Amino acid sequence: MAGRPGGTPYGGGVPLTGSVATTVVAALLVLVGLVGILVPVLPGPVLVVAGIAVWAVPRNDAVGWTVLGVAVALVVAGSVLKYLLPGRRMRDAGVPGRTLVAGGLLGIVGFFVVPVVGLLLGFVLGVYLAELARIGRARAWPSARHALTAVGWSILIELAAALLATAVWVGALVLA
Repeated sequence: MAGRPGGTPYGGGVPLTGSVATTVVAALLVLVGLVGILVPVLPGPVLVVAGIAVWAVPRNDAVGWTVLGVAVALVVAGSVLKYLLPGRRMRDAGVPGRTLVAGGLLGIVGFFVVPVVGLLLGFVLGVYLAELARIGRARAWPSARHALTAVGWSILIELAAALLATAVWVGALVLA
């Protein structure tokens, strides 16, 4: 096998060197992190940053550290915005803080009861039930709809930040 053209036992091509293997592992972590944002089972943004760090730290150069710093800044900004913007919109719609707490608690229960989507379902159900008890059936659904919209915005903000961090990393892969 070693005598094959190309020098690899797999029949030619580029041998899997350390930097190529590191980049492949980093890409897999980033990909799993992006999926983890859409399917809230895995800590998506953490995995995206971890993947970029797997690539950046062994490089130990200005490009690697700059890319990692920009990626971390983007993910942190996205994480802050994903709570601030939808939360403010819900408060503006008249949904009180205790309703959000009830939604959060039922979301945690839902996470364990219904795998993958239970967190989101539990949150919306918790908001609906809390608003049902507070303001009655007729006005509870609009509050739950605001909660569902807020969850959607939260996911989109987090995904946008992670995609921007990924784009910075891919740009560095192409240009560096």
